[in-house]
Amino acid sequence: MNRHNKSFLRRAHKDERGQTLIMVSVMMVVLLAFAALVVDFGRVYFSFRELQASSDAAALAGAEILPQSTATTTATSYSAISGDKNAYSNLPNVTMVSGYPLVKCLTTLTNQGIPCVAPAGGNAIQVKQQATVPLTFAKVVGVNTFTITATATASMRGAAPTPYNVVIVIDSTQSMNDTDSGSNCTGSRETCALSGIQTLLGTLSPCGASQASCTQLGGGQVKNAVDQVSLLTFPAVTSATVADDYNCSGNQPTIMPYPLPSSPNYKPATTPTYQVVGFSGNYRTSDTAASLSTSSNITIAAGAKTGCSGVQAIGGEGTYYAGVIYAAESLLVTQQAAYPGTSNALILISDGEAQATTSEGLSNSGVSKTSGVYPSSVQQCHQAVTAAQWAAQQGVGGTRVYAVAYGAESSGCTTDTTPTITPCQTMQQIASSPAYFYTDYSSTSNGCVSASQPTTTLNQIFTEIGGDFTVARLIPDNTP
Repeated sequence: MNRHNKSFLRRAHKDERGQTLIMVSVMMVVLLAFAALVVDFGRVYFSFRELQASSDAAALAGAEILPQSTATTTATSYSAISGDKNAYSNLPNVTMVSGYPLVKCLTTLTNQGIPCVAPAGGNAIQVKQQATVPLTFAKVVGVNTFTITATATASMRGAAPTPYNVVIVIDSTQSMNDTDSGSNCTGSRETCALSGIQTLLGTLSPCGASQASCTQLGGGQVKNAVDQVSLLTFPAVTSATVADDYNCSGNQPTIMPYPLPSSPNYKPATTPTYQVVGFSGNYRTSDTAASLSTSSNITIAAGAKTGCSGVQAIGGEGTYYAGVIYAAESLLVTQQAAYPGTSNALILISDGEAQATTSEGLSNSGVSKTSGVYPSSVQQCHQAVTAAQWAAQQGVGGTRVYAVAYGAESSGCTTDTTPTITPCQTMQQIASSPAYFYTDYSSTSNGCVSASQPTTTLNQIFTEIGGDFTVARLIPDNTP
C-alpha cells in the first residue's frame, strides 16, 4: 500500500465529525423533553395559584359572614367550582373536598378576644379545593392528569379595614342609677355601661400603628387619626354645663327637655345638647398603648380617670331616644364628609323603654303630640326604630347601628299600642343586623335574648363590637 493510501485511511479513522450529529440529536430529544416538562409544570403551577387565590377568596368571604350559619354557603359561592363567583374557564374539574368549607373554633383566636358564638359556633373557616389539571407532553410517559389541592383559613376578625367614625349613645336617665343585677359588674348600671365603653376604647385604633405615639393636635384630635369616637347621652343637657361630665368638678350637668332635630338633615341643637364630647382620637397615646389616656375628655367622660365620675345618670326626664339617634347620625354624616374614606358606626346602650310625656318637649311644628309620628308622645319605641332604620341608610356605605339592650324588659313601651312592641323588641329592631344586637345578663334574665350574639357581659360585648371594626384575615392553616 502506497503512502498516500495509508494517509487517507489514517485520516478516515481519526475523523469524529459524524459523532457530533448523533450527540446533537440526543441532546435535542433531552431538551425537548425538559421543555415539555416545563410546559406541563408551568400549567400545573399556574393552575395551583388560581386555585389558591380562589380558596383565599372563598375563606375570606365565609369568614366575613361569621358567626352566621350561612358562612359555609357564602364560602362555597366564592369558590372556583363551576358556576361560582371565582370559577375559571382554564381551571376545570374543581371540587370542594368533602367536609369543607369547615367552620372552626380556634383557641388562638378566642385568646385574642374573637369568640366562637352561635349560630355557626366558630371564629374561623377553612376551605379546601381540588382540581384535576390535564397534561399534554407527560402523556408520552403515561401521565395524563395531575391533581392539585389548595387550602385557605380565615379568621372572622383581625385585619384593620378603613377608619371608623363611632358615635356611642349612652342612656343617662334615672333607671341607670339602679344597681346592676348581673354577675359580672357591681355598682350602678351607668358605671357598668361606662366600663364597657372603656373596653371599647381599648380595642379601637386612635392613630396609625406605625406611629410611636399619636401626635396631639388639640381639641381631642390627633395626627393621622384612624378611629374617631364621639360620646352622646340622653336626656340632653345645657351646653354651659355639659363639661361637668368630664371636668372632674363634682358638679352635675343641667338636664333640659329633649331637643328635637328636624328633617331632612336632623342637625343637632347646640343648646341643649346631646353631645358630651366631640369626635376624638386621643383616647390612647398610641395604637399599642395598653391603657387609656386620662387626659382625654372622652376617656374621663367614660369614667376612666380615678376620682372623676364621668357621665352621670341624673334623671329628671323620661326616656325618649328617637331624637338622639337622629342627632347622632347627622354628626356621623358630617364627620364622614370631613374625612372621606371612613365608615360610620352608631352604638346605643339602653334598656329600650321609652315613656317621655308631652311636657318633656315632644312636639314639633305641624306634628301632633299624639300622631304617632316623630316627635309625638305616642309610639315612642316605634319612632326610635324608624330613626335607627333611617340612620342605617345614611352616609357613604350606610351606618352600622349596634343596640346593646341593658336590662331590657320583655314588657313595656306603654306608649306603643298599634302595633304593640316591647323594649327588647325595640332594641332588636334598632340594630341594623341581627349580628349587631346584644343583650347583657340582666336583659337575658328578663327574657330578652340575642339569638346571634350569646355574649352577655358588657365588657365582652364591647370587646366583640370593637372586633367588628376589623375584618376577616387569612391565617396559617395549622393555627390551633
